[in-house]
Amino acid sequence: MLRHNYSSGIDMASISNSTLSNQIGTLKEKSLHAELKDWFKIPGDKIETPIDGYIIDIVRGKLLIEIQTQNFSAIRKKLENLLKRYEVRLIYPIVQKKWIVCLDQTGAQVTKRRLSPKHNSFADIFEELIWIPHIILNSNLSIEALIVHVEETRLNNGKGSWRRKGWSIVDRKLVNIIDQKRFHEPNDFLTLIPKNLKFPFTNFELSKALQKSIGLARKMTYCLRKINILKVIGKRGKAFLFDLSLT
Repeated sequence: MLRHNYSSGIDMASISNSTLSNQIGTLKEKSLHAELKDWFKIPGDKIETPIDGYIIDIVRGKLLIEIQTQNFSAIRKKLENLLKRYEVRLIYPIVQKKWIVCLDQTGAQVTKRRLSPKHNSFADIFEELIWIPHIILNSNLSIEALIVHVEETRLNNGKGSWRRKGWSIVDRKLVNIIDQKRFHEPNDFLTLIPKNLKFPFTNFELSKALQKSIGLARKMTYCLRKINILKVIGKRGKAFLFDLSLT
């Protein structure tokens, strides 16, 4: 596994003892969240610490570290409030490989184990950034994306999504951390635009260069326009043409 490289130190003067209105404690977290927290923490860190009505995964000096394994929309308000006063590092694992372990209705026996055909990359972070484009370049925010391998356990209890034919996801466990990339400045996001893509380009051309869906390409160009990395310079046929805004 990769090693983290955060500086140590703790400054508890920034911690508030206000009422915890938005607790997300260890009792409800999945294994993946807990394992990433264990991987990131270093001596001197404070774990599951109350600050301004929220539970923070890791407090390291004046830095708040939040691990969000999915659904940035759920943490948007929390980030908006914390970023007014604190430096926040948002950790997001992107699943490159996923082994799916299927259990019978009792949960006692494995009926099948297979590798998911879906493989994600750093570009897939835009599936989540689409929920927070207005704070991506906040000077107090940095985002650290991890490329991970996980094992997902599913239970045949008939209560899961119709897409999984009723199978419920009961846990996700960390298998390995393959790579990591930190985003803080506009140029950091430029690295996600494929080098073989010629400017100006359309969403369709971006999706081909990324080897991703047109939907992800649209989310990517939307976010990059919101943070003034890309701009629309016209059309090619009915498709918008995008070029760099940065000089």
